[in-house]
Amino acid sequence: MDENKIVLCGANAYEKKYYFNEEQFKMIPDSIKQELHVICVLFTEEVGGVFTIAFEEDGNVVMETNADDDDIYYDEISSGLLISEICRNRQELFESLSLYYRVFIKKEDVSALLDEEDDE
Repeated sequence: MDENKIVLCGANAYEKKYYFNEEQFKMIPDSIKQELHVICVLFTEEVGGVFTIAFEEDGNVVMETNADDDDIYYDEISSGLLISEICRNRQELFESLSLYYRVFIKKEDVSALLDEEDDE
């Protein structure tokens, strides 16, 4: 993972664990935390490996997956397809998370962000 990214959450199929970055994102509503938990765990149950949802410096949400080199069960093609499906089905969630990150973590001006959205 790029060191300029801030991890929001992730799941690890090898250790059967889920992680949520409570330190930086404790103000996210529990319902959103639960939805992210489900997304991450179901992803690793379906394709294996390690799956993370993170923020790039500009606030864009990115999903990344990787696997151990000797993991013969990891399906790289399915992982790419599943990430695309998650992006399509949860687009509004990720747009909201991006806005949350830019306002509460990066401390950007809310009115400027709203003006930016109006211009699109």
